[in-house]
Amino acid sequence: MTRLTEKARGVYVIAVTPFTEDGALDLQSIDKMVDFYLEAGATGLTALGMMGEAPKLTGAESLQVVKRILARLDGRIPMVVGVSAPGFAQMAELTRASMDLGAGGVMIAPPGSLKTDEQVVNYYRQAAEFIGDTPFVLQDFPLATGVHIPVSAIARVVEEVPTCVCLKHEDWPGLEKITALRAAGTLNRRISILCGNGGVFLPEEMDRGADGAMTGFCYPEMMRDVVHHCSKDEGDRARDLFNAYLPLARYEQQPGLGLAVRKYVLAKRGVIASAALRRPGAGLTQAAQREVNMLLARQEQRLKELD
Repeated sequence: MTRLTEKARGVYVIAVTPFTEDGALDLQSIDKMVDFYLEAGATGLTALGMMGEAPKLTGAESLQVVKRILARLDGRIPMVVGVSAPGFAQMAELTRASMDLGAGGVMIAPPGSLKTDEQVVNYYRQAAEFIGDTPFVLQDFPLATGVHIPVSAIARVVEEVPTCVCLKHEDWPGLEKITALRAAGTLNRRISILCGNGGVFLPEEMDRGADGAMTGFCYPEMMRDVVHHCSKDEGDRARDLFNAYLPLARYEQQPGLGLAVRKYVLAKRGVIASAALRRPGAGLTQAAQREVNMLLARQEQRLKELD
């Protein structure tokens, strides 16, 4: 088992969950997907995230996905499992099972009922009690959860809950939050900051002090290269590559459509056998497919120019 630590950096890809056309889990595509992410340079994987259609899976299916991915990874890189749940009992059960299978840590998003800083801190303190010594990622994604977590509340969680080792930063764009968290004296210890939102702010987030990305995109090699070049102080090269992918990344960020775009492209790339989403959820219309294909052609041309 490779456990998640405060030193996590690079690209932790949010894995999609492949389905067959009739909505069944596609285990063979899971294997191909894991191989693809490894070849693309992922330093970690995150399963059962919000873009992994986790709420559409049964408890048994969730464990089946976790077991299959971990078996394919074979300990080469750490895996984080999304365990957000309405209650702590479900969270603790999935956490224990995932860690027993070899996961490196878990990710926890706050429920939308939290309205005050004190409620946020108490929630994570209680969650940590239920999951024991398991390292966890605090997911800060107000666009999805409706919970706005200020720097002061994050600092309290980091101070009071030592098993919080990473922040998944998905405020929109929230760049000042990263700067504040990295300022001397804000946190009593340094934790990893990995960013989401499909990577559409990744160069700026890296400049502000992020350690990498924890998100999905149909071209994870973009995130790999941007993180690499930013880490080498090669900002111009990072932005040239980022800008080549940006039109597609922007298109993929459409609410309610983004996962269909991601799966469509991954299927075109041969990573998964089908672009199917489990219902409720629909694929792309022919008009949307034409738009994506045009973006892909222009992206390929631009990347050739940058070689």
